[in-house]
Amino acid sequence: MAKTHHWDVFCRVVDNYGDIGICWRLSQQLVHEHGLQVRLFIDDIVTARHLISMLNLNQTSQMVNGVEICPWPNVSVTPAQVVIATFGCELPETYSQQLAAHQSVWINLEYLSAELWVSDFHAQISPQPMLGVNKYFFFPGFFPDTGGLLRERHLLATRDAFLGTAEKQAAFWKHLGLDHLILDNAIKISLFCYPQANIRNLFAALASIEQTIHVVMPFNGDISQWSTAFADCTQIKTGASRLLLQQGKLNVHLLPFLSQVDYDHLLWACDLNFVRGEDSWIRAIWAGKPFVWQPYRQADAVHLKKMQAFLAVYAENASVEMQDLLSRASLDWSSGDPDLYSMTNPDKTLWQSLINQLPALRGYAQHRANTLAQQSDLATKLVIFSENLRNSQV
Repeated sequence: MAKTHHWDVFCRVVDNYGDIGICWRLSQQLVHEHGLQVRLFIDDIVTARHLISMLNLNQTSQMVNGVEICPWPNVSVTPAQVVIATFGCELPETYSQQLAAHQSVWINLEYLSAELWVSDFHAQISPQPMLGVNKYFFFPGFFPDTGGLLRERHLLATRDAFLGTAEKQAAFWKHLGLDHLILDNAIKISLFCYPQANIRNLFAALASIEQTIHVVMPFNGDISQWSTAFADCTQIKTGASRLLLQQGKLNVHLLPFLSQVDYDHLLWACDLNFVRGEDSWIRAIWAGKPFVWQPYRQADAVHLKKMQAFLAVYAENASVEMQDLLSRASLDWSSGDPDLYSMTNPDKTLWQSLINQLPALRGYAQHRANTLAQQSDLATKLVIFSENLRNSQV
């Protein structure tokens, strides 16, 4: 059977940027590395434009970097040979009713998790008798018997070329308007988090360290939701689209939202990264730098179970001391409501310990990135999986 060249990817923008971030990266990789024709259906073009700056909000369908981006739903289209419904989203009814007639492979791409049950549910079939087709669950994951992690073919080589060239790093900081950081031997931290993160205590701890620290925070939205986090900082306006906060030797740079390429560079250029959700989490892993992950908050502390499952896998080869440090830092960062945190006695020693251990943490992060990169990536596994399903239908 001929290769399945036509793919449709459906994305509902639920979690601000994580969903569209994953779908946009995946769609581009399918086009450029696997030679596929991809239509990406998005239900929130306005939000998507923060990540896909070339989007024209006045056009209904457009080609961007080889991917055809379409509004959701577009019920008049014919289903592609392979249909990817991301993160449990429901397909438009008129569209789904055509899947059987066109013998489309229907794959539901799930959220990433390191929980052990993922291996058992990956690639499982879900018959849809009313539609006359089967749906298949595809779980990204950290184990060889899961769907793998999203990673472009030359990502790590591109990262190493950036980190090995002082000129490229200098050009990047200048591009952000932070070229003074180039000459500064200070610690550089990127911060991308949900408002529930324990930012205020983190800043109090970092400000008490006898070393200059720069925190770079790509920011989009209403600053009032962060008022508690920034309560102890002095605000110094430095431009229409930038804000500098200072607290002791801590400098917090609030920047406009970054493109995916710029965000990758930021993760590579920093000594420590705070990330959230799924897209930035995966990119932090490939950055090979120490990071603290904040999972999306869920009822009954389900997000903490996911965090602990990830740490059990990610830190399995780390020393007992490093495992304990990563666990305590992750729990402190993700476990509560910032309005409930006591500022009378923040745990400054925790973050001081993390800063002191950055060299060892960096070595371990590089090791884990290289080890995980030995597995096949998610896009490649999706292509192989779909081809096998299509061939089995012959």
